[in-house]
Amino acid sequence: MSAPILSNPAARRLFLDRHALAEPPAGPSKGADLLALIERLGFVQVDSINTVARAHDMILFARRPSYRAAHLRPLLERDRQLFEHWTHDASVIPAAFYPHWKLRFARDRERLVARWKGWQRDGFEEKFDEVLERIAAQGPVSSTDVGEGETRGSGGWWDWHPSKTALEYLWRTGALAVTRREGFRKLYDLAERVLPPHHLGPEPDPEETVDWACNAALDRLGFATSGEIAAFFETVTPAEARDWCAAALQRGEIVELVVEGADGRPRRCVARPDVLEQAAAAPEPTGRLRILSPFDPALRDRKRAERLFGFRYRIEVFVPEAKRVYGYYVFPVLEGDQLVGRIDMKAWRDADLLRVRAFWPEVGVKMGRGRVQRLEAELDRMARLAGVGRVTFEDGWLRETLEG
Repeated sequence: MSAPILSNPAARRLFLDRHALAEPPAGPSKGADLLALIERLGFVQVDSINTVARAHDMILFARRPSYRAAHLRPLLERDRQLFEHWTHDASVIPAAFYPHWKLRFARDRERLVARWKGWQRDGFEEKFDEVLERIAAQGPVSSTDVGEGETRGSGGWWDWHPSKTALEYLWRTGALAVTRREGFRKLYDLAERVLPPHHLGPEPDPEETVDWACNAALDRLGFATSGEIAAFFETVTPAEARDWCAAALQRGEIVELVVEGADGRPRRCVARPDVLEQAAAAPEPTGRLRILSPFDPALRDRKRAERLFGFRYRIEVFVPEAKRVYGYYVFPVLEGDQLVGRIDMKAWRDADLLRVRAFWPEVGVKMGRGRVQRLEAELDRMARLAGVGRVTFEDGWLRETLEG
């Protein structure tokens, strides 16, 4: 029996619905409603770059335009409904998921020591007890509060002094937790003083965590390869995800199917048995234009986004300026089920303005008056998120499509 085929339009519709980008951007953006949105997404990536707004704020704003940065803090710092840790990168994660991070903590205890010995200076292991004792006695600390008298090496920003390495290690392995941020600087405290007690109980069996992580990833992706399932939370290994898929297929919990890419190429994936019905029931994506963070959950897997939408995106923060194709930090633009372009913009808060340097439409996208007006309306909304009063455009901001 041949595998069912999920057409590219249906795959886009299902994928965008699972990422809360199909329905009109509207609705409440605080408290339980905001927590429900983050649970639906699975996590929200945190990033320090603030050319317009930080990544986590842009991700939530794209789905709830009433969202403001202050709405996230109570869930993290007061109610403890979220915690900050790693998926593929630093993220805010529902606290209900915390027990399943204990498998990652256990594995990282050995893995990180071996890895960090290769690129950090010796001595950080001897600092574990000292750092823990200081926090227990004096309360939360940041990386600048530890390591008095220790110097960094000359290897760059990642060359930490031993106490900072110890602090990060203790956080990554679960002894510490981020209690709050000041500016964007993390403050760490003992995990038992941060996380609700019911999340600090016994560690689930590894098999239980693998089953939870694979199910949760697949349900948020809609369809996926085993590698994409493993990469979603990065709490399980690719081999564990492959074994889970094989067992779930045998039990009839998932099925194989062929997903059509934007270029027509087929890709074998797995999905729930009713995936075609789910895709048919998913709403038609709204025509509202949205500017997305480069770290939006719908885009963080660059290869998957390219296959589904035909949109090749590479962040150029670390590319020398002379070699950049688009710009330092360029934002993808979504309209309906298409990524229609990318925009280079920056908030100049001292001048109270959002300055647009350039917009590049994708191949085949015409920038008629209606689409330009929708883009300008979104820029006005983005200015409010950034806390500035007006939008300005550099001469020649509307660029020609770059082929290839």
